[in-house]
Amino acid sequence: MQKMDVKFDSAGIELAANLYLPDGAGDRPLPAIVVGHPGTGVKEQAAGLYASLLAQQGFITIAFDAAYQGESAGLPRGLEDPAHRIEDHKAAVSYLTTRPEVDADRIGMLGICASGGYAMNATASDHRVKAIATVSGVDIARQFRLGADGDQDPAVFQGMLDAAAKARTAEAHGEGGQVFQLFPDTIEQARALGGEHGYEGFEYYCTPRGQHPRSTKLLTWTSIDHLALFDAWTAVPLIGQRPVLVIVGRRAVTAWMSIDSFQRAVGPKKLVFIEGASHVDLYDKREYVDPAVEELRGFFTTNLAVEPVLVSA
Repeated sequence: MQKMDVKFDSAGIELAANLYLPDGAGDRPLPAIVVGHPGTGVKEQAAGLYASLLAQQGFITIAFDAAYQGESAGLPRGLEDPAHRIEDHKAAVSYLTTRPEVDADRIGMLGICASGGYAMNATASDHRVKAIATVSGVDIARQFRLGADGDQDPAVFQGMLDAAAKARTAEAHGEGGQVFQLFPDTIEQARALGGEHGYEGFEYYCTPRGQHPRSTKLLTWTSIDHLALFDAWTAVPLIGQRPVLVIVGRRAVTAWMSIDSFQRAVGPKKLVFIEGASHVDLYDKREYVDPAVEELRGFFTTNLAVEPVLVSA
């Protein structure tokens, strides 16, 4: 397998990406998969792990940093803009079509966590994508509005919208970019605030388990009012008869969002629970990642063939 650093344009912003070429790439055009990272991640974390493992299965894969984050360009830094995140996924498809190693008629998409929602939207509106899969897929806007478990007091998000409005006013008065901290200072605080899900998120992003220096720890307050109007699952029915695979940890508190996306799909679809896994377990723990990759291998092998078809299960 060969890993290449590449760049491509996404609506005027240059994105940094890693392209993974399996052994034998170039002998004939191969199917390819765009892999999107979680909301605060970078291409070197979960997305890179899945991209490399799928490349070992014979697929060309690409993992990229979203605009405004990681090694990609874009200001302000730390902006989470759903519209541009969807554009990033489509731009990755466009880049793949320029690669001579890629069969442009056999491109799939994999979204992890927040990119599950973005990838669903990109697929719904881009018929070049022949099959879509998600791992721990969430609607990040719904997570901010309702909480990871769907039980958040609505007043919490209203307070965030108040803060976003004040931030816009402050920026208009020349006070500079207004940001907020994504994680508390300690893992104990993370557990107290977010339970096991909060604890696992902190452990992955803020300890040697999975941390990366370019993974953002701050978001702009303007991200919040961008997210307020986003609904990741509204467009799912537009995917139509293209196959959908939804993979979720059996213990994931976010599973309700993945299940909602699955229920909205109108074509061939499959829902897979990884026993024993939480949401974050599926980012990096190989005892859970490996079964997920095996499901993905079978799904994309079948559905990026000349005549894609998926038997529901």
